[in-house]
Amino acid sequence: FGAIAVGQAPRLLNPRGSLTAMRRLLIIANPSASSFTGALHRDVMEILSGSFAVTRVWPDDPAETKATAARAAAEGYAVVAAMGGDGVVHHAVNGIAGTETALGIIPAGTTNVLARILGLPERPRKTAARLASWSPQTVRLLRIEATIDGAPRSELATFAAGIGFDAAVVARAERNPLRKNFLGGIHYARNAARVLVTDYWFRRAHLDVACDETRYDAVTVLCSVHWPFTFFGRVPLRLTPAPVDRPVAAVFARFPRFRSPELALRAMTGRNLSKVRGVHVVTGFETITIAADPMAQVQTDGELLGMASAIRLRPVPNGVSVLAPPATDRNAPPV
Repeated sequence: FGAIAVGQAPRLLNPRGSLTAMRRLLIIANPSASSFTGALHRDVMEILSGSFAVTRVWPDDPAETKATAARAAAEGYAVVAAMGGDGVVHHAVNGIAGTETALGIIPAGTTNVLARILGLPERPRKTAARLASWSPQTVRLLRIEATIDGAPRSELATFAAGIGFDAAVVARAERNPLRKNFLGGIHYARNAARVLVTDYWFRRAHLDVACDETRYDAVTVLCSVHWPFTFFGRVPLRLTPAPVDRPVAAVFARFPRFRSPELALRAMTGRNLSKVRGVHVVTGFETITIAADPMAQVQTDGELLGMASAIRLRPVPNGVSVLAPPATDRNAPPV
C-alpha cells in the first residue's frame, strides 16, 4: 500500500450510499506492529469502508503519527483509527485529544493495553466490524510535563506513566525490539527482573516527590490512569485493591530486596500495596511534582521520553473520546 495524505478523497466507495453522507475515518497503521500483516490491513479497510469514508496512511515515525492525527482532527474527520500496538494509539491520542474527533482502536500489537482496558475484541477484524456501532465515550488521561534533553515536553498517557524503575525497564526492553514483538510480556518481565536486581535493589531515594501537600523521598513513581492495567499481556496490575475512577500513583521509597516478589504478587492479585513498608499509594491527586537528582528516566504508555530532572503529572478527566463498548458490557470496571 502507498500512504494517502489526509485531505485526499478516499478510494473506497460504499455501495449503499454516497461518501458525502458518511462519516470520515482516517486509519493510521503501524506495519511494524507484531500482529500486523498486509492481508489484515486490507480486510480491516474493507470492513470499515462499509460504514465510513476511509482514508489510510502509514506514517514514518511517531512524530508524523501525532501530526497526521492532529491534522485529521483539524480537517473534521469523525474518527482517527489507530491500527497497531500501544505506541500508535498513544501518538494518535496525543494528536486528537481535546478535539471532537473520536479515537478508534484496531488492536494489532503485542499487549494492546488500552484496547483491553476498554473491553475491545482481541481480533482486529471483529473490532473493525463493531466500530461503527459504538458511541464515543470520554475517557480520562494523564498529562506529563518535563524537560527532556534540555527541551520542554508535554505528553498525554492513556494508561500509565512512570518515573524511575519502570521507565528503566522500558529503556532496556527497547534495546531489542524484535524480542518484544515475539515474546511480549515475557520480554518485559525478564528485563524488569534484571533492572531490579542490578540497579534498583541497591538504589537510594533520589526523587523528591510532592503529591499535592504531601512529600515523599522515593526511588520510583508509577501512575496508573485506569484500573487495572498491565504491560504483561493478560496479567492485570492493580495499584489499589478496589476499582477507582481516577488516576493512582504508587510511590516507592525503596524496593525491599526480599519482599519484591511479594510486591509483584500483591499488584497482580489486587492486595493492598500500602501494607508493604516503603510503598505509598495516592489516589485523588491534583498534581504530582518530582525533582530528580540525579535525573531519572520517564515513560508514558511504554514510550520512553528520556531523562528528566523535573516532572509534573496532572489528571485530565475528559481527555479524549473513544469508540468502545458501553462500560456495562466490559469485564473491566468503567473508566
